[in-house]
Amino acid sequence: MFTGIIEEKAAIKKIEETDEAMILTIEANTIMDGIRLGDSISVNGVCLTVTSFQSNYFTVDVMPETIKSTSLRMLSEGAKVNLERAMSFDGRFGGHFVTGHVDTTGTIRSITPYENAYYIDIELPRQIMTYVMVKGSVAVDGISLTVFGADDENSILTISIIPHTWQETILSDKKIGDPVNIEADMLMKYTEKLLNTRQKTTENITAETLKDNGFM
Repeated sequence: MFTGIIEEKAAIKKIEETDEAMILTIEANTIMDGIRLGDSISVNGVCLTVTSFQSNYFTVDVMPETIKSTSLRMLSEGAKVNLERAMSFDGRFGGHFVTGHVDTTGTIRSITPYENAYYIDIELPRQIMTYVMVKGSVAVDGISLTVFGADDENSILTISIIPHTWQETILSDKKIGDPVNIEADMLMKYTEKLLNTRQKTTENITAETLKDNGFM
């Protein structure tokens, strides 16, 4: 579990590719403090496991399904990535609950400077807009952000970026047309699941009652 508060912007040192998988070697500083084999690290919002490390870098395996469903497949050596260690329960919780299980990728459609902020419009698959609510939470490349606007008709999510987030994350490197990893708010997904399950249960009970009483 993560908070979506990025700890470090780091660089991809090496990419080793097989037919359908890859190994990333990532140069880092801050997150190397206390790192251990098997630790979970969020890389651009994707929860990956540390498989080896030295003083200034670590490696992670990326499995085929993760390559297909996230923007990690677009990485190249030297590219910057957002990093966050798994949350500590004795620390402050400044973002929102982020699992590191990316739901989809979105596409940046516009980047607009406004006063001290940047407004970014991101096009999402229509089904993901179900979980997007103004003033709600979303993780974009692992960054915990507040939804500034939601255009359901055109499937556009708008986020507003403060200068600190712009400078300390890879959002400042993004261009129009670039993909970003999107993880919808976990609470929204659980709520939808609960409501759908309850509705189906009610429908089944109603159908069984009608059948038992000879109406079906």
